[in-house]
Amino acid sequence: MLERKEPLRLIGPETGPADPAESLRWSVALDSYYSPRDVLDVLALTPFVRGDQARYRKKQLERVRVDAPLRPPGSRVARAIEEDNSRSILVVGDGWTLRADRWADRSAVVEVTALTDELANDILAESIRDAEEPSPVDDGIEMGFWYLHGQHGPRRRQHDIETPVWSDIRRNYPDLAAAALDRLMAMSPNDIRGRLLLLHGPPGTGKTTALRALARAWAPWCQVDCVLDPEQLFSQPGYLMSAATEVDGERRRWRLLVLEDCDELIRAEAKASAGQGLSRLLNLTDGMLGQGRDVLVAITTNEDLSRLHPAVTRPGRCLAQLEIGRLSAAQARRWLGPSSATVPDEGVSLAELLALQHGAGRIDTTAARPESGMYL
Repeated sequence: MLERKEPLRLIGPETGPADPAESLRWSVALDSYYSPRDVLDVLALTPFVRGDQARYRKKQLERVRVDAPLRPPGSRVARAIEEDNSRSILVVGDGWTLRADRWADRSAVVEVTALTDELANDILAESIRDAEEPSPVDDGIEMGFWYLHGQHGPRRRQHDIETPVWSDIRRNYPDLAAAALDRLMAMSPNDIRGRLLLLHGPPGTGKTTALRALARAWAPWCQVDCVLDPEQLFSQPGYLMSAATEVDGERRRWRLLVLEDCDELIRAEAKASAGQGLSRLLNLTDGMLGQGRDVLVAITTNEDLSRLHPAVTRPGRCLAQLEIGRLSAAQARRWLGPSSATVPDEGVSLAELLALQHGAGRIDTTAARPESGMYL
């Protein structure tokens, strides 16, 4: 039997240090290789690292007004950096520190450390009040865009996207697909029975446009985010966790992650070619990762359904599995009206239909190839 020679020591509020920073050895050395922005990083983080200001808040902004100060009125700017496409300030107050970075595309990030949660919330709210201009898009929604930033890790930017009303574009789809999309557009959270939406069909048939209309139809209960680098999302577990667990403020809403043209992830040979990507996708939709998370995944692909991995298309996994095909010649002629004589008998895609409607040929410099024959 093993005997304990010393009593077990518990580290807690009564026996351990008051703050973990007290037992942390850290130092900063600056030389000519460091930039003013590096100095700003150090100064902004120091109160938080030391524990003097142990509360942190962050807010990302879009469409920032040119005259927005991004700091409380009357506050003192301790450092300011002006560069070609950005401006950064460090502001110091009584028990709080603020850093604001703004860029030429009118986006900005405001970060606050403070003594208390209440103070941090108040300083942040005061700094961003009326900082953003109203959305210029009347018929649209705010959509998130995920991407992996090499230095900062997973990032999410918000942009206003024009979204059509489904009833206005319904005639752009084959009758069978339109009827299925009717049911999808009318869904509510109580109707969710699967976590994967699969839209497949030839290029130019309107799959992305249908998803934009879906984002508008589901806007009251679902936030739609587009993943710009899905291959990175499913190869980086940390990235996947960030996108899967993002919380929309204090509101609990469903979220739909949109992966466009993600053929290589869901092909029949995906397990061999994409490594763990397919497994992580399936885990997000109905595995351990997806449990307790109101997350849906929409994938568009140009692949035929028969070429997709059976695990993706199995019953119970897909909330919707829609083939968005070409419009029949009869439907296309009804759509075009008097100019329907140009419609080929095999039908057309939506993109081809719009080109026929406008009657303008594309600019093309490809020279006609001469007919080849036997060379003697």
